Amino acid sequence: MYDCIAAIATASGTGGVAVIRLSGENSLEIAKKMFSPLKNEFKPNFMYAGNISGDGFTDYGFMVYFKAPKSFTGEDVVEFQCHGGAQIARGILKKCLLLGARSAERGEFTKRAFLNGKLSLASAEGMVDMINAESLALLRAGSMLYGEKLTHEVRVAQDRLKDLLAGVAVEIDYPEEDADGADMEKIKQSLSEILTEIQRLIESYKCGKKIKDGVTVAICGKPNMGKSSLLNALLGYDKAIVSKEEGTTRDAVEGTLELEGVKYNLIDTAGIRERAGEVESIGISRAKNIMRSADIVLFLTDGNSEMTEEINGKLIKVFNKCDINEPCGNCDVVVSAKTGAGLETLKKIIIQNGVGEVALDKAYIIEERHYAALLRADSALCSAAENIGALTLDLIAVDLKDAWDALGEITGETATEEIISTVFEKFCVGK
Repeated sequence: MYDCIAAIATASGTGGVAVIRLSGENSLEIAKKMFSPLKNEFKPNFMYAGNISGDGFTDYGFMVYFKAPKSFTGEDVVEFQCHGGAQIARGILKKCLLLGARSAERGEFTKRAFLNGKLSLASAEGMVDMINAESLALLRAGSMLYGEKLTHEVRVAQDRLKDLLAGVAVEIDYPEEDADGADMEKIKQSLSEILTEIQRLIESYKCGKKIKDGVTVAICGKPNMGKSSLLNALLGYDKAIVSKEEGTTRDAVEGTLELEGVKYNLIDTAGIRERAGEVESIGISRAKNIMRSADIVLFLTDGNSEMTEEINGKLIKVFNKCDINEPCGNCDVVVSAKTGAGLETLKKIIIQNGVGEVALDKAYIIEERHYAALLRADSALCSAAENIGALTLDLIAVDLKDAWDALGEITGETATEEIISTVFEKFCVGK
């Protein structure tokens, strides 16, 4: 068991209740010195009411003890619940430290849970995603990750790789046993099936990245097409300045909209025209850069103007001001930012071209680290598949082991200390 660490587990500031957590060796002994009335035995998982001794004061609150290994960290854990004043929590924490505990590092409670086998490394990352989620979709994806959905799928692939490595080892040691090549065909088939599963996970990153970072939607077009009005209408409040004067928007104006649980980052750009002043020209240059990097480009048109800029995202042609002008030309949707006509249709088109329907029970790849590990596994497996029959089986086994190791970085089985430290640095001190 590790040394005793302590930290305030609740957010800083004033609140109804604050929680001070201890974990590790002597956590219960330290707590007994701070809590009264003292019991002959504190039963695990029972909450006791009494006085908690702080640094120079006493507060009335609660104490609960979780006995190892049936705790979050897998160690003896004690939690004090006191009144939520910042000075109260700090004073109780200070008393814990004076009695022999040390201040916990960022994410150290969860890191101990990982090291003690209570959760996988991917699950810990899912916890961070849930805590930091700015959209319902990311909260759900983080919850699936925290619930070990991805870990389970990766470990299934790892188990199949173990079986594959065992089959290769048999082929190497007893080649005469497989005179008709049946076992080699089984190895090839199994390898193909594992590759298909890994590539399915890789493919989910396209959606997963948008779930985590949000979908960037650039609103562009010539001056006076109603770009700022459309931004305000989609957001439901006035974010951008609206004026009949050309060149009013000279820099990007951003707002966030949540559709079907997914965050969409809307950016109103400067109107694009040839003749513009120095400051407006800078805004137009920025607008073009935003358009090139956006996932979706809403191009506002009067029916005659066409998109001339090169873009990488999905182009949606929007005819605005249908309340005063008859729609014409080739457009994907007709709207009026002023009256709201067509806005719901536009939102549906944005969803279809953004993330689409997000499955509630699917393990999306939302972490760049997981994506990189899967790409390495895929590369090793593709190498093995291509070289079966061309290289000796012991070299094929090297590729299979490399793939297993890459997948192990996701679960934490083969993760280096540097990777582990990087993951837990994302946590706050009390988690």
